[in-house]
This record gives sequence, structure tokens and C-alpha cells, in this order.
Amino acid sequence: MKSVLYIASRQGGPSAGFWSPVGRLEHEAGVYRFVYTKGAQTLQGFEPFPGMPDLRGVYESEVLFPLFANRLLSRTRPEYKAFLVWGGFDPANPPDPLAVLGITQGLRQTDSLEVFPCPMPDEHGRYLSKFFLHGVRWMHAAAHERIGRLLPGEKLRVFLEIGNPHDANAVQLQTTDIVGRLPIGYVPRYLARDVRELCGACHPDFIEVTVERLNVGAPLQQRVLCRMSSCWPADFTPCDGEPFQAIIETPAATGRVGRLGGIRG
Repeated sequence: MKSVLYIASRQGGPSAGFWSPVGRLEHEAGVYRFVYTKGAQTLQGFEPFPGMPDLRGVYESEVLFPLFANRLLSRTRPEYKAFLVWGGFDPANPPDPLAVLGITQGLRQTDSLEVFPCPMPDEHGRYLSKFFLHGVRWMHAAAHERIGRLLPGEKLRVFLEIGNPHDANAVQLQTTDIVGRLPIGYVPRYLARDVRELCGACHPDFIEVTVERLNVGAPLQQRVLCRMSSCWPADFTPCDGEPFQAIIETPAATGRVGRLGGIRG
């Protein structure tokens, strides 16, 4: 089974930068493969990643490339098991590294990259995505207090913001308290455009966001794991558009790649 993630890069400051997908990472038949997407050619100021200098190259390796491996918590760290649990994984059955990256987004404080999966329909043909609640640190103190009282399975309200100066597609998540709806964070930006499309195509009764886990003591960016499900419209294509298209399409995996990897132009 092939696992696929996209890599987005930000050019500009944290509050006013512009994001674009710039690469695609795959894992199939024991081979990790990375290619740049057309977003890397159009994102102003983007520079190729270390060790991957050719935008038209196909990079392969039997081990995960350092750029991405360094975004996973080391198995020797005492909090490693908790790290997996925060993402909804079973520490007794560690998942594929790309599955972990797809939930955590490989976020680090030292750069401007995000790693994310392209949603796929589940076995029932419905849209299903799990993600950590974004933007928590920008919320008011009341939101932080309310987040601490969230319960697994609790429903959250989807609110499509208008005029957000930092993200035109911003999708806010709110509590459904009787006394008043309280904003507590945002859908990740890589999902926001698709969520807006789904809200326009699906009946509200078929769109649901719930709290999957509340990770007390976890960093804010991993505090609340959410689950979103909805209908999958017949004409819906996530991760669409030229920035997502590979500059060079990859061939099928051969399983005969050197441990240190290689490049094909």
C-alpha cells in the first residue's frame, strides 16, 4: 500500500506568510521517494531542501530522508509512547512513520514547513480526516479553559470565517455550548479549502467534527485531536490544482534502491 504526504513551505513571516505545497513524499514497497511539485517553481523565494538540490530530480531511499526523520520524536525519548498516544496510535503497534507525520505535520519551531496527507475516502465512501486543532495559542484565556474541559466525542461547530487577513479560507471550530459558542481553534490550513467545498456540497447533517482525544499535558499544537467526517461529493477532488502536481512523475517502486538513496533526473 502506498502512503503519500505533501510538504508545504511558507515564505514570509509567521502571521503574514504565504504557503504552498512544494513536494510529495511517498512510501511504497519499502522505498521512500520524494519529488518536488510545481508549487516549488512558483513560490517566490523557495530554495531546494538540503541534499535534494534538483527540482526535477526523483530522490529514493530505503530509509526515511533526514529532513523528515528529524521531525519524528526519537524512540529513545521517554515521552515517545505518550507522543504516539497523543496522535491516536497504539504504542504496542507503532505505525508507519508517514502515518505519524501525517497527524503531527512534522512541525518544528525552527523552520517553515508542514507535512500533511491528502484525504482519501474511507471504506464507506465518506470523507474522513484526523487532525490536531490549530491556532490554540492565539485563542483567549476562556478558550484555553474550555479546551481543558473537552470530552472525547464532543461535537464542535464548523464556522467559515470571512475576511480573515491571514487565511482567506480559514475555518474556525467552536464549542456548541448552550450558553454560547466559543471559538477554540482552527482547522489546519491544508484542509481549510477542502472543508469549505464540502460545506457547500454536503448537507449540514452529513458534516461532523468531534473531539477524538484531549491530551492533557501535551504541547498546545498536540493538545486536541479532532475527527472530521462528511459526505464525499462525486466531483470532489482534494489536493487539486497545479501546485500539487509533481514536476516529474515517479515510476512504480522497484524495491532495489540503495540504503543511502539516489537521484534520477
